[in-house]
Amino acid sequence: MSEEHREEAEAGTNPEPAETKDPPKTIGGIIRHLGPGLIIAGSIVGSGELIATTIVGAEAGFWLLWIIIIGCVIKVLTQVEMGRYTISSGKTSLSAMAEVPGPRIKGRGNWLTLYWFLMFIFSLGQLGGIVGGVGQALMISAPITDEGRSYNEYLDLKTDLQVRRRAVNLLTRKLAAEEPGQAVAATERAGLEAEKNRLKAGIPEIEAQLEKRGVEPAPPLDDKIWAAIIAIATAGLLYAGRYGFIQLFATLMVFSFTIITVINLFILQKNGIYAVSGGEFLDGLKFQLPPAEPGSDKNALLTALAAFGIIGVGASELVAYPYWCIEKGYARFTGPRDDSEAWGERARGWMRVMRWDAWCSMIVYTFATIAFYLLGAAILHRTGLNPGGTELVRTLGVMYEPVFGQWAQAVFLFGAIAVLYSTFFVANAGHSRVFTDALKVTGLGIKDEQARQRSVKIFGIIFPMLCLGLYLMVQTPVALILISGIMQGIMLPMLAGAALWFRYRRTDRRILPGSVWDLFLWLSALGMLISGAVTIYKKLF
Repeated sequence: MSEEHREEAEAGTNPEPAETKDPPKTIGGIIRHLGPGLIIAGSIVGSGELIATTIVGAEAGFWLLWIIIIGCVIKVLTQVEMGRYTISSGKTSLSAMAEVPGPRIKGRGNWLTLYWFLMFIFSLGQLGGIVGGVGQALMISAPITDEGRSYNEYLDLKTDLQVRRRAVNLLTRKLAAEEPGQAVAATERAGLEAEKNRLKAGIPEIEAQLEKRGVEPAPPLDDKIWAAIIAIATAGLLYAGRYGFIQLFATLMVFSFTIITVINLFILQKNGIYAVSGGEFLDGLKFQLPPAEPGSDKNALLTALAAFGIIGVGASELVAYPYWCIEKGYARFTGPRDDSEAWGERARGWMRVMRWDAWCSMIVYTFATIAFYLLGAAILHRTGLNPGGTELVRTLGVMYEPVFGQWAQAVFLFGAIAVLYSTFFVANAGHSRVFTDALKVTGLGIKDEQARQRSVKIFGIIFPMLCLGLYLMVQTPVALILISGIMQGIMLPMLAGAALWFRYRRTDRRILPGSVWDLFLWLSALGMLISGAVTIYKKLF
């Protein structure tokens, strides 16, 4: 055993595993060992994709599709590098981050772990926004009080009226287009005229109903009650939950709504109003910035940069991923690092499995992200709808109406509840594990495995309730989510730098990547550095 490996073993950072296991060599065997990435996908396809990405599409149209795709793809290289060092050393993320050079407080961690604590506080705010989003979805689908039912009826009418008016205006502009290439073909004109007349005919009746109802009712307590029920139920599940259940739950939730959303986008191409043309899609890939809209205080680029922190793998997920790799067994099956060829073979094999895991999950959430963005650009941006506040979830359901008609709200609410709750559940599960490790790294307790397991259970109860409290105080899901995105965006270049340091200074040479991977890893770090720098500049100046 080399001196470096011996020091790690004596320090207890690379403990002897319960078992070593040869990695699978077939595609089928690799697929059966996937899992951590699917859990991360379950944490991602909620706030980042459903809410933040859609809002960027609503504000910017197709202009910023490129930054959304980059946000999904480039961060996975840092994710793999974090996992590589965990397999090499057996260390958790925070234990590894505590090794990064720079200012530190003796026995209490370094600058990177201390910033993680700050970001962690804001990530709880993000989850507060998510549990609020779930509460709003459930309030719409299953109101508890009479006030909630009355409020739903009023806002349903108000949203329907708003959508109809904006759709009529959109159709009017489309039918009046005179520029070459924009003019409506004669075969389409009749259908668009009929749709315009249908939408317009229903407006007087809705206006009359709203006038009869009078002043808009005060927001009920239903969303808060549902949010409280969800938080309490989550605390109970996390107290009793295991890795296998978390993996299965996240996978089912994410895949269900991702498939629905992708199908919705494809069917939408048959709609003469909201179809996404090839030209619009290509325009979104041209690295252009959207023009400022006269009289608007919205900044689509700033929104996109805020969303960048949580689109795809956010800083929280990058830190959490190695913990799930440890629980899945990748590091344990590799065994404590030594100089033997057997260790090298196992490490390279489980690295291959981990890369598959990371890239497969990236494909899933990238497709979901693109679909949500295009829906936001094609429907919400074109009609001028930009959801926020307590009407967020209700307005987002409009994206499904052109395809699913009267079933749109039910379809969307099912999906929203599924992916938002999946994010809330999985993220809290990850937070309880990472925070427990943070206490150990900073010398604040957690001396043995029994204490660690007990702490994970306790924080699995505490954190959902803290998230609920944050939502009850702020009650604006979008604001909570985007603020968290900014804080995570600032941490992304820190994590990219740490990953580079692990790659060149700490990772065992037997599982180091090749020069092509190194090139893309540096590009990934550069992209996250630029995003973090621009985010800081925009917020300060």
